[in-house]
Amino acid sequence: MLFEALGSALLGLVLAAVAVRRLSHRLPARSLVLATGVAGALIGAFVTHSALDAGGVVVTLVGAVVVSAASLSLLLRPAGRLRRRSATA
Repeated sequence: MLFEALGSALLGLVLAAVAVRRLSHRLPARSLVLATGVAGALIGAFVTHSALDAGGVVVTLVGAVVVSAASLSLLLRPAGRLRRRSATA
């Protein structure tokens, strides 16, 4: 269980670092993104491990990566400027 937690935290950190490197213009502060990646991975590992009851380390790590990616995707901002029209126009 300890190695699953450390592995998932490391995978979440790597995933968040890649997101910061590739999508820095669409993400908030770097420290928030890194913390969200690690926290999402740890929560994903916990949920996967609890649901499958030691179904395997690889499956737990895959669950960690999926939840981490989903939580990081919630931080993304729109790519371009949104054109908003006023209600009176």
